[in-house]
Amino acid sequence: MGRVPACVFALGAATAVAAQSAAAAPLVPRSLEPLRSEPVALLQVRAGAGAVERTLRDAGARRVSHRMRVWRLSSGAARRLVPRLALSGALREFEPDHVRRPTGHIAAGDPLLPFQWWLPRVGATAAEPPGPGKPVTAIDSGLDLSHPEFARRPDTRTLNEQSVTGRQEFHGTAVASLIGAPANGVGIVGVYPSARLAMWDASPRGVLRASEIIAGIEAGTQLGPGVVTLSLGGSFSELEAEAVAHAVERGSLVVAAAGNEGASGSPASFPANLPHVLTVGATDEADAVSEFSNRGRALDVVAPGEDIVAAVPTSFGTDGYARLEGTSFSAPIVAGAAAWVWTVRPDLDNTQVFELIRRSARDLGEPGRDPATGFGLLDIPAALRRAAPARDPYEPNESVEMVRPSALFAAGQPALTLPRRGRATLQAALDVVDDPRDVYRVWVPARSRVTVVVQPSTRAVDLQLLVRPPGATARRTATPAPRETLTVTNGSRTGGFAFVSALLRAAASPGEATYRLSVSTSARR
Repeated sequence: MGRVPACVFALGAATAVAAQSAAAAPLVPRSLEPLRSEPVALLQVRAGAGAVERTLRDAGARRVSHRMRVWRLSSGAARRLVPRLALSGALREFEPDHVRRPTGHIAAGDPLLPFQWWLPRVGATAAEPPGPGKPVTAIDSGLDLSHPEFARRPDTRTLNEQSVTGRQEFHGTAVASLIGAPANGVGIVGVYPSARLAMWDASPRGVLRASEIIAGIEAGTQLGPGVVTLSLGGSFSELEAEAVAHAVERGSLVVAAAGNEGASGSPASFPANLPHVLTVGATDEADAVSEFSNRGRALDVVAPGEDIVAAVPTSFGTDGYARLEGTSFSAPIVAGAAAWVWTVRPDLDNTQVFELIRRSARDLGEPGRDPATGFGLLDIPAALRRAAPARDPYEPNESVEMVRPSALFAAGQPALTLPRRGRATLQAALDVVDDPRDVYRVWVPARSRVTVVVQPSTRAVDLQLLVRPPGATARRTATPAPRETLTVTNGSRTGGFAFVSALLRAAASPGEATYRLSVSTSARR
């Protein structure tokens, strides 16, 4: 068995916060210098800007995403087009087509099935996996379809052409094998051997780029609600983050590797630190957190990530297996397990599966959630039997843009109240990283008053008014903490929507809360 480098995709020098600040700048007169950092760029045009397609195609652009209206073209062409498209109002966003680079750890060893120590550690041998069910899509390097694990494997779907020619391109085959290597008497067995496995090669030319990741996320979500796993990372991308939000909005669960920089201060890892992404760290055979595994508040669960026997392309060695290390190999174990649990419990939605995997994890170390292990070690039998958590409605809804129709999502999120429905009540949850803010749309009729009340489980939840109808006024009513009341009064002759938010303070401890939100409409006094 040959030595091959294990990999997780690490952050670039820029932090997510800095990149978000830059991305928030107006398109004009934003500097075009960032487009010089890569030879290829991404442009996102606005809805209804179909007339610019000929211009883009004439410039050599290729469509990356129909849903997000994202195009890929040379940076030189992008620098020429951006000012004109921005001034015409046709351009929504532009950025470099970021490169994702591999890095990680390796150990040598024998590829024997009895040495798959991690299967019993997560409870995969204590229950019988189901047949094919919820799809699990790996967006990675290509899959070696000639490998003995995959040459005759049923329910294996490639969403684009697969390539394993580069020296770093063993990674996708390894990830796929940990998800669903079949129980066929050959090599290893994946966590969910009969999974409906889908593969997207995000490095068709040997380099992982944001454009291919965006396209892969869109292709995976077109299979219907399922699990999307990302053992990759890099500098923040506004468009990649939007693609993740679209996947969640369409009902999918997104899983990501936490990163391998634990010995270097655990810098924030993208996309693992995004809201609604199930972030996975690594453990060893003794259930100790791996030294390389990133720590932080974004961490949700841990899973085995050291001395992991996985399949690699046969071109990397005659036996086609290697022992690998990294959170890259923890994430697909969790992704496969989540698809297993979801297949057995198809009545759950993605928010419930997300919470079920976290809450059923076996606590490690100090009681409760912590930065090193999150909620604990993946526990499949516990997830299969634990009572279903409540649904978290209207997700994702972290911003007005996510909720308002014809903005980020075509339909936005449903309004809580409408002209003929003046009352609403819901139960929801917040998490300091995974779901820090919930935004809701509320109809405020003409000459009326709308009262919004939030009753949270902790004093760390704030009720805020983000947008109010023209001419409306708002005030807070003194109520016993932690309850908060907000009244929006509309004295005008026309109604309009208000946008209200329940926000978990960043310093909240513990970092999660539940709340009950009530909306009632009455005539203005």
